[in-house]
Amino acid sequence: MTGQLYIQSVIDHVPHGLPLRNHIALELQGHIAERTEQGQPLDDVLRQLGDPLTLAESYLTAVPLESAAILRRVAAKLLDVAAVVGAVLVFVVALWFAVPVEVRYFVPVAGILVCVVVYVAYAVGTEYHFGWTLGKHLMNILVVRESGARISLGQAVLRQLPFFLQFFWIDALFALFTDRRQRAFELLSKTRVVQGPATPHASRATNAQAGVLL
Repeated sequence: MTGQLYIQSVIDHVPHGLPLRNHIALELQGHIAERTEQGQPLDDVLRQLGDPLTLAESYLTAVPLESAAILRRVAAKLLDVAAVVGAVLVFVVALWFAVPVEVRYFVPVAGILVCVVVYVAYAVGTEYHFGWTLGKHLMNILVVRESGARISLGQAVLRQLPFFLQFFWIDALFALFTDRRQRAFELLSKTRVVQGPATPHASRATNAQAGVLL
């Protein structure tokens, strides 16, 4: 593995939108260059730096995580559901006029099933790749691991099982009684929803704190 690939693998574990990503890249480039110039083999340098996820999590310990407010989470969920339902509704209306009259009563049922499948696929894909859905982005909240790192694909899927299996409201009630406002399946998946990136001034302060990690 090259030094650049190693740095990218570390950054990939840091949520999008955090200025810390740039700080990590610059600092790791400096450390790797310094040690290789001193004669250390690159493989030894990377081995000393350790597992990329573990290293990313060590940087993220300097970033305070604040649990997202329940109302923000509800607003984000409503925005996401509205976006998906709106998109599927166009498909349902087109299908209504395309199928024979005698089978039209199946169209609303098909529309509901499509809404569920599309929503789950949309939530899994966006939370895995970006850490947020459209609604969460608008509400400035992020989905992260409990350590603050980006979630894995498996965690993204596990988070959405209650919605797909139609017991989302039971799962959501746990957020009212847990310390970090986590749903039941967020506890199982070791994920949480937190406030998004802070102001630029606060971000600079966080970067200064992170400088002592290596």
